[in-house]
Amino acid sequence: MIFLVALSGLLGFVLWFSASAVVPQLIVAWDLTATQQAWMTMAVQLGFVAGALVSASLNLADRISTRILFFMSAVTGALCNAAIPFLDAGPWPSIGLRFLTGATLAGVYPPAMKLVASWTTRRRGLAIGLLVGGLTFGSSVPHLLNALPIFGSGGMPPWRPVLYAASGCALLAALIVIAFVRPGPHLPKSAPFDWRFAGRVVTERPLRLANFGYLGHMWELYSMWTWVPIFLLVSYQNAGRSAAAGRLAGFGAIAIGAAGCILAGILADRFGRTLVAGASLVISGSCCLVAGLLFDNPLALTALCLVWGFAAVADSAQFSAAASELADPRYVGTTLTVQAAMGFLLTLITIQLVPSLLPYMGWRWIFLVLAPGPAFGIWNMIHLRRLPEAERMASGRR
Repeated sequence: MIFLVALSGLLGFVLWFSASAVVPQLIVAWDLTATQQAWMTMAVQLGFVAGALVSASLNLADRISTRILFFMSAVTGALCNAAIPFLDAGPWPSIGLRFLTGATLAGVYPPAMKLVASWTTRRRGLAIGLLVGGLTFGSSVPHLLNALPIFGSGGMPPWRPVLYAASGCALLAALIVIAFVRPGPHLPKSAPFDWRFAGRVVTERPLRLANFGYLGHMWELYSMWTWVPIFLLVSYQNAGRSAAAGRLAGFGAIAIGAAGCILAGILADRFGRTLVAGASLVISGSCCLVAGLLFDNPLALTALCLVWGFAAVADSAQFSAAASELADPRYVGTTLTVQAAMGFLLTLITIQLVPSLLPYMGWRWIFLVLAPGPAFGIWNMIHLRRLPEAERMASGRR
């Protein structure tokens, strides 16, 4: 069941970067401005936050069937995403559809985490790591589709088939969940409506530290995922290398994070959540400082970005696992939804920050602005580890 949920998450999250991956083609087709380019990704983040806030305030993930919520959300997201190439209405209507797509994904990610958590307690870090690994790989798939020759060869590949393929993946995810997935024995009964519970993620100190660590992680992650593929593509083109190779490098930098999530899950269940999350933040934060210095050497840059992509998302599942262990079991779905909402709201700043500062800092220095996030996350993990409540995480391994 954990594998099926992870597979469904992988297929559903192909929607996330489906339009971002084809931004180079849309610049030509629609004459996108720099602001519109950023909003192709930011609209999804904002939509996700809006959807998550509605879901959390109504306790939807804890009051209705997670399978049905996932199914309806994935189908709706697939339709919104497919409407972009079908209508071909230009930048701003498409950005609106991206917002709606993001809102539907708020009904995919937290319910999937709750389903996974319902199947295990002792190995929850690995279980959620498998799910987040699937989401990570799914997020990278549009970059792979954009590089495959079946979508066109030479020059700019056509963008419409990439979006249609992403919608097809989301529909398949919905079918898998509704036909084959069942909740596990650790799924609590439906919780009573309590809109105040959403606020406990910041008022209770253990949850606050776990969530603040997650915020430090998110300050870096989605900006890295959004701009590093373009960073690599520009590096390859400036060095006279193949653009297709640059796109594949961008795919690899995101996709390798799936392995990072799984390995971090295994290690966190054995050695502790705060230790593994902190180590991941140290590695990814160091990559923020070094990446720009390798801009003129695309092969060395690719190697570094693979390490960066591996570490940048490796800790993500552990913050979610920690929150699920520290929260009231009746409201795990709401807790995870609020955590995700806060994190994705923060990404709106950093996704826009990079293109805004790029003319002044250049590719060589721009990723320095992401480094404070990992530093903040490390500080919170150190303090969380010292609390007695941390014994509830990873079977007492903190």
